[in-house]
Amino acid sequence: MNGAVEAANKNIKKIEEKMTETYKDWHEKLPFALYAYQMYVRTSTEAIPFSLVYGMEALDETKWIQSRSDQLNLIEEKRLKVIRHGQMYQKRMIRAYKKKILPKQKDFKGKWMPNWKGPYVVKNAFFGGALILIEMDGRDLPNPVNLDLVKRYFT
Repeated sequence: MNGAVEAANKNIKKIEEKMTETYKDWHEKLPFALYAYQMYVRTSTEAIPFSLVYGMEALDETKWIQSRSDQLNLIEEKRLKVIRHGQMYQKRMIRAYKKKILPKQKDFKGKWMPNWKGPYVVKNAFFGGALILIEMDGRDLPNPVNLDLVKRYFT
């Protein structure tokens, strides 16, 4: 490495000497010295090593706290926006479902009521089993009925 590590250590020692008052408290000031070394602009690259590694400038603690709280607020806003969107989507789906589906027509005739309507009179019978029926009072039914669906009733 051509002495690059020794040169870096020498620079860190110089920074530490300026920060410490006695030699005994060097281990307490070491993190600050390393931080200062990372924030020091190198003449060879004309850049801060932190920005070369992480792609951004280092923030001090107050700026970091402010930016982090802003990010958390944005996350909360996005979460609320997604919840609102989900509720609107559910309402749209319910509307579309109700638009397509017909409500059930329940016939409350009970268990003991007859399953048939009538009696009817056969007005005309066609070849193939189609019948035109009329009610007992003479009114015509609107559609022809298949012979298989009709039961004989004798009076």
